[in-house]
Parts: sequence; C-alpha cells; structure tokens
Amino acid sequence: MDSRRIARRVRKNIRLVSAGGVKNDTELPLSNLKSILTATNNFSENNKLGEGGFDPVYKGILPENQEVAVKRLSKKSGQGQHEFMNELKLIAKLQHTNLARLLGCCMEEDELILIYEYMPNRSLDKFLFDPIEKTKLDWDTRFRIIQGVAQGVLYIHKYSRLKIIHRDLKASNVLLDGKIVEKINPKVSDFGMARIFDINQIEANYHKVVGPYGYMSPEYVLYGHFSEKLDVFSFGVLVLQTISGKKNASFYCCENPLTLAQWIWKLWKEGSGMEVIDASVRETCRIHEALRCIHVGLLCVQEVPADRPTMSSVIHIDEAATLPPSKEPAFSLSSNSNSVITTYSKNFVTVTLPEHR
Repeated sequence: MDSRRIARRVRKNIRLVSAGGVKNDTELPLSNLKSILTATNNFSENNKLGEGGFDPVYKGILPENQEVAVKRLSKKSGQGQHEFMNELKLIAKLQHTNLARLLGCCMEEDELILIYEYMPNRSLDKFLFDPIEKTKLDWDTRFRIIQGVAQGVLYIHKYSRLKIIHRDLKASNVLLDGKIVEKINPKVSDFGMARIFDINQIEANYHKVVGPYGYMSPEYVLYGHFSEKLDVFSFGVLVLQTISGKKNASFYCCENPLTLAQWIWKLWKEGSGMEVIDASVRETCRIHEALRCIHVGLLCVQEVPADRPTMSSVIHIDEAATLPPSKEPAFSLSSNSNSVITTYSKNFVTVTLPEHR
C-alpha cells in the first residue's frame, strides 16, 4: 500500500471519527514530516525515549513549545501499515483518564508516525525494574498504578463506544503522568495490536500469535484464541510485577525454571506471601492490601480462562469479604526465551512463538 492510499484511508478514518458524534477535540491533525523532523532533531538518539516492540519513540517539541511523544512505526516489523491504521481508528475514539491520548499523525515518504501526549515520567518498566528508580515507587504509588490500569482496561472492555481487547498490555505500555509519588496517573498506551469486538462478542481466534512474551495467556499461545480474559491474564502478570518489582523472567527452583507467577504462587502456597513484596516497600506497605493484590494477581493468571475474574470484578474486589483460592499458574519457561512449555489439559507442549514484541 503506497503512502497516498494510506493518507486517503487516514483522512477517511478521521472523518468517520468526526461523523460518529465524537467531540471536535478528538479530531487528529495531519502533521508534515518536516515539522516532525524539526521537533525531534531528525530523530536524534538524544531524543529517543525508548523502543517498545519494533517502534522507537522520540521526544519532540512542536513550534508552540508543546512537548509530545513521537512514535515512528518501524519498516522492519512488517506490521507498520496495519498497526498504524489500527491504532489510529481505535485510540482516536477512546477518551479516558487512564488511556494515553493520541494528538496527531503523519504519513509522508513512507513514514508512518503517531503523535502522543508526552509523559515526562516515561513508562512503568523504567522505574519498576531499575534497582535505584524503583525506590521512588512507594506502596501508595504502586497501588494507584494497579487501580488506574484496571480502570483503563475495564473502560475498553465495557464502557467505551467500542469493545476492545488490547492484546499488548505490559509494563512498557503503561505510561506515568503527573508527579511521582504525589499524583501519579498511569495511562495504558499502544493499541497497535488491539482488536475490536462486537458488543455481544465473547471470544475470537487469530491465526498469528503476536504480543508481549511472558504476558500471553496459554489459550492464546497454543490456539490463537483470545477474549477479555487475555487482557485479564496480562493484567495479572503486571500486578505481580508491580508488587514484586521483578520481571517475568525465569526463577530457578529444584532445577525447574518458573515464571514470576509460578514463583509467587509457590511462596503464596507456603504462606510466605510477604516475601513476594518488593523489599523497598515491604516495611511501609499496608500488608492486608498488598496480600490481597497478590491474591488478585494470581487469580488473573489462572490457566483456565473461566477461572479468571473479569475486570469488572477486579475493580470491585475490595468489596468482597473473601476471595476464591488460586490454582497454580499456567506457564513454566524453558531456558530458551523463544519457547514456552505449558501444562495445558495435562499435556506438555512446546510452542515456538511466531512473533513477539
């Protein structure tokens, strides 16, 4: 598809957004490449904020001194055009305090660029997995992040004009707005992998498995089968990471590699839930609240989708007097990061992921 056809489709989608009854402030201006190059200093490495999946993101300053985050879709991914149109159609129609806001786009000279609001605090992973930076995330901040992400995911599942499955929920796609500790506000970003469901649709199948390694549910990895419960699984991993401050890497125990969720479940089963909590907040957190969050995270990563809660029930879980017991999480990782071994229907299956971001 050439750039002119893409431009026509983009303009058509912008018109559709306007015609659909969305307020004028959601209309996306089309920026020219020259202004983007000026704003990012020709995509300078000094302006680079990160690189989620295949797509680098740069800090830019527009002529009116507005700071923005410029996502330059990579030509290497083979997904660029599809991701661009998908993200444009979806996020332009979404308005929520816990979703990143898309400000504009650019299509020139084979470049596909999305312009987002700038988050000076970067993404959650930049804090959570850094031994120094993580100390800035006290318990109240972490709990607020968990609650905010839950609200954002619940919105796209249930309350937005479109029912959306994100499929790419991970720490690097949670941006942090506001002042660290004081008024941090998490925002879910990157809807390039998202899929729209009909309002009454429950599940779907996809022939090509894509998404963040370590956050994918077993039914999606094995069969390309996804539903709201895929995002719930990813959210559960994110909750456990936020509490523990650890990545979803292998933890070795009894010579068998475990995922973060399995390692946590093992400690939980032994009555050692306190050991799960990041040492930097263990002494200052509200113990009952932290242990309840661990329990919720473990419920979200259950092997069978029906055993996982919905995001609606996650939001109201504090109101429940008791929570159901959690079962052992689904995955165990091999030492090869390209393969997954999972006990699904009691059969050991090795799966090579077709693609991960």
